[in-house]
Amino acid sequence: MTSKSMVIEFLHQASEIMVENKDYLISIDSIVGDADLGLTMSDGFTAAYDAVKDSDQEDLGKLLYAAGKAMSIKVPSTMGTLMASGLMQAARALRGKTEFSDDDWVSLFEAYEQGVQKLGKAKIGEKTFLDGFDPGVKALKDAVAAGKSLKEAAATAAVAAENGFKSTVGMLAIHGRAAIRGEESRKLEDPGAKVASLIFQAFDKAM
Repeated sequence: MTSKSMVIEFLHQASEIMVENKDYLISIDSIVGDADLGLTMSDGFTAAYDAVKDSDQEDLGKLLYAAGKAMSIKVPSTMGTLMASGLMQAARALRGKTEFSDDDWVSLFEAYEQGVQKLGKAKIGEKTFLDGFDPGVKALKDAVAAGKSLKEAAATAAVAAENGFKSTVGMLAIHGRAAIRGEESRKLEDPGAKVASLIFQAFDKAM
């Protein structure tokens, strides 16, 4: 599988897993948010995949940018904009590359996290998407540095991201409607962190 086909397959798996989990995301978002997360993530990642699945673009950064741009147009909600920002930050970090090394995959996810954090202004531990995504990124980086295969590293990252999502129970919400609940928010799972976990599950499936 070429690097380009791996990137496209990752976005394919991300679109499918968001569609598969649409109702679940709606259910947990209905408790702390607008109950539209399942719709925005399934529509957004599907738009991202549709934008690149038949692309002739060989520059992988430009390919990711096209995916992010399509998502930003399709789902201009807060979460949709954050996810699009992540893709476009990853695109900037990897522009000019036509082949990815395992370290480049780490760079992709690190840049994605930076894009989301830069726009969203949240910090680790504030019960957001980052609390699922950051453990996945760190686990991926450590596994690649330890010499594991990309498939093994992706599987390790997926587990870490899911554990990060689960760890949001106990955290105090600082942002969004969940923050209105104050201390009561500690009892709840964060829907954004679940999206982060699903992204790494999609990456694991794609590899």
